[in-house]
Amino acid sequence: MSELKRHMGLFHLTMYGVGLILGAGIYVLIGEAAGFAGNSMWISFLLGAIVAVFAGLSYAELAALFPKAAAEYTFVKNAFKNHFFGFIIGWLTAITSIIVAATVSLGFGGYLTQFIDLPITVGAIFLIGVLSIVNFIGIKESAWANTIFAIITAAGLVLIIILGFTIEPIESVDYFEAPNGITGIILAFVLIFFAFIGFEDMANVAEEVRRPQKTIPRAIILSIVITGVIYILVSLSVVRILSWEELSVSSAPLADVAHSVLGINGNITISLIALFATASTVLITLVAGARILYGMAESNSLPQFFGKIHHKTKTPWIAVVGILITSVGFTFVGDIVIIANIVVFAVVITFTAINLAVIVLRYTEPTLERPFKVPINVGKFPILPMFGFITTVYMTLQFEIEIVFVGIAIIGIGSILYLILKKQNNFLSSN
Repeated sequence: MSELKRHMGLFHLTMYGVGLILGAGIYVLIGEAAGFAGNSMWISFLLGAIVAVFAGLSYAELAALFPKAAAEYTFVKNAFKNHFFGFIIGWLTAITSIIVAATVSLGFGGYLTQFIDLPITVGAIFLIGVLSIVNFIGIKESAWANTIFAIITAAGLVLIIILGFTIEPIESVDYFEAPNGITGIILAFVLIFFAFIGFEDMANVAEEVRRPQKTIPRAIILSIVITGVIYILVSLSVVRILSWEELSVSSAPLADVAHSVLGINGNITISLIALFATASTVLITLVAGARILYGMAESNSLPQFFGKIHHKTKTPWIAVVGILITSVGFTFVGDIVIIANIVVFAVVITFTAINLAVIVLRYTEPTLERPFKVPINVGKFPILPMFGFITTVYMTLQFEIEIVFVGIAIIGIGSILYLILKKQNNFLSSN
C-alpha cells in the first residue's frame, strides 16, 4: 500500500495548529464570554490556555511516542491495550471533525450572505466541496492554504488588539470586574474552551510531517502559546472599545468593535476576515477527519477501503470523499450552538483519556524511548497530565444534561458500529 508523503516542517505545522485553534470560535464566542465574566473574561481565556497546555503536553509526549495517523485511537489503544476503548476515542474524534466542519461551514455561509445573496446552506456546501478538493489534491497544498488562512485570521485579531490599545477608552476599565463572580469566570472558561480546541488534530497528520518526534511536540506547544497570547490580548482590548454589556448582546462582537472605531469599513473588513477564519477551520477539520479514517483503516479498525491512497496525490482519497459526504449531510441539521457544545463535550472526554494515557504508559511502558517527555515529574508520575485529567473531568460536569445524553448516544452508536465490524468482518480481533 502507498504511504503518505512527508511535506510538513515546523513552520507549516505550527501555522496549521494556529489555524486550527484560531478558527471561527473567537469571532463568535467572545461576546457570550463577556456576558458571563464581564471585563474579567481574560482570566477565562487564561484558564482555557492552561488546560490546553496540559492536554497539549500530553499530546506532544504521545505523538512523539506514536507518530501515526488516527492519533487518539493509536494513543488510547496502546496505553490501555484495549481496542474497544481506542475505537470509541477514534470514533469520537472522527465524529467531532465531521460536525465541526459542518457547523463552521454554516458560519461561513452566514458571513457570506453579507456579500452574496445566497442561502446559508448552499454557501456551506460550496465551501465543503471546494476545500475537499484541496484536501484531495495534497497535504502540501492544504498546508499552504491553511497557512494563508491562519495569517489572515491572526491579522484580524491583531487589528482588534491594535485598535483596543491605541485608542483612549471612554472610561477606565476594571479588568477584574466580574458581574457573576467566580462562577461567571468558570462558565465563560468552559464556553470559550471551544476556541482552543483543534490543536489535537495536529497529531493526526503525523505521517505527513518531517521528523515528527521533534516537530510535533514543538509545534503543538508553540501553537497553543501563540494563540493563547492573542486571545488574552483580544479579550483585554475589546472592553476598552465596547463595554462588556454591549459585547454580550452582539451576534458579531468583533465586527461591532471594528465598526465602532473604523465605521462600516471596519465591519466589512472583520466580516471578510471571518470568512477566512471559518474556511481555515473547515479545511483543517476535513484534513484531520480524513486522516483519522485512514489511520483506523490501516489498523484494521475500519473497512480497508478507507486506507486507500491515491497513486498521484498520495492522499487517502476515499476517506476524503467519506468526510465530504457526511459533513454535507450534517449541514442540513442541528443548531450551531447546541452542536458546538456537543463537540466540546466529546473533545473533553477525549482529553481526559489522553491525559490518563500518559500516566498509564509511564508505568506500563517505562522503557519506551520518549523523544519528548512532559516536564515536572515525581519519579515516573507526571504531575501536569494529572492536573489535565482533573480539570477535564471537572469540565464534563458543567454541561447541560441534554448535551450529556447526546454525547452518550454518539458513544452508543460507536459501540454498535464496533460490534458490527468485529462480528461481520472479523475486525479488531487481535489485541
